[in-house]
This record gives sequence, C-alpha cells and structure tokens, in this order.
Amino acid sequence: MIEQPTPDTKDWTIVLREVCGECGIDVRALSPGQVAVLLRESVPLFTRALAAPDALVRKDPKVWSAHEYCAHVGEMLQVMNGRLALMLEVDAPTFPDWDQDEAAVRGDYAQVPAAEVARRLDESASLFAAALESLGDEQMPRMGTRSNGALFTTATLAQYAWHDAAHHLHHDMGVAKPL
Repeated sequence: MIEQPTPDTKDWTIVLREVCGECGIDVRALSPGQVAVLLRESVPLFTRALAAPDALVRKDPKVWSAHEYCAHVGEMLQVMNGRLALMLEVDAPTFPDWDQDEAAVRGDYAQVPAAEVARRLDESASLFAAALESLGDEQMPRMGTRSNGALFTTATLAQYAWHDAAHHLHHDMGVAKPL
C-alpha cells in the first residue's frame, strides 16, 4: 500500500459562500438540475484523466494521483447520494461520518483497477445525477447536518459535491476548468 498524503483539514463548505480561492470555481448559483448535467458531462473528463499513462503517478507526495482522485470522486458521489436520500427520508438528519482520507486508505485506491474506478465513478455520477433531477421544488429546502455542524440543503449538497469533483478535475488533475 502506498503511503497516504497528509489529510486535508480545510473546511471546504466555504465554497458555498464564496468562489473557491484555489480553483476559481463558483458553485453558488447552480441548481441541482444543473449539477446533474455537469456531473454527467464530467465523467468522460475523469475517464480520460484515468486513462493517461501517468495516472498512477503522484506529481507531489502531498497529493493523490489522478487515479486516486478519480476513485475518491466516485466514492464521494456515493456518499453524497446517500446523504441526499437520508435528507429526503428523515427530517433534518445528521449524516454519518465519512473521512475521505480514511476511505482512501481502506479502499486502497491506487490498487483498484482503472476500469473498475471508471465504472464506479460513472455509476455513482449517474445515480446522484438522477436523484438530483428527480427533486421537486418542495424538496429543495430539506436540510441535513454534517457531524461537524455544517448545514446543507439539498441544493447546497449538490453544489458542494460538484465543487469537490470539479476542483479535483481542474486544480488537482489539470483538466480545463469544467464550468
């Protein structure tokens, strides 16, 4: 198993209040339907990055490789889909903890075959996009809380998830800004 980078401790919910200072992406005006379209459109970009000859190479030991970022995004979208489902089923739930760094170690992302990473990412993006597209107006204000107290509506959960995916594509993998 490859040694993992130092865990990221930044509070990324800042992107729900302002433009990301690292990647320049602004998600604040995006609707869940728009996020669904962007997620579907991003899958081929991730797949291309995953197929690059150096996809498993960490360009900096402090960050994951493109392969590992693709695996992370696939798992993150599964988690967000589960959180969205919980928000729709339960009034004001608190989400179960998910430590992305622990998930990377447990999932040994670098050892998962690229075809499996691509399949999981496509599946999780498709499922989350479909769930976002099915939201009715009455479901938009539904809320959920992360264990650290961060509060999300269904719309801000979609925005947050899209920022995570887009940030990794643009900032971490060098793919042209997807917005």
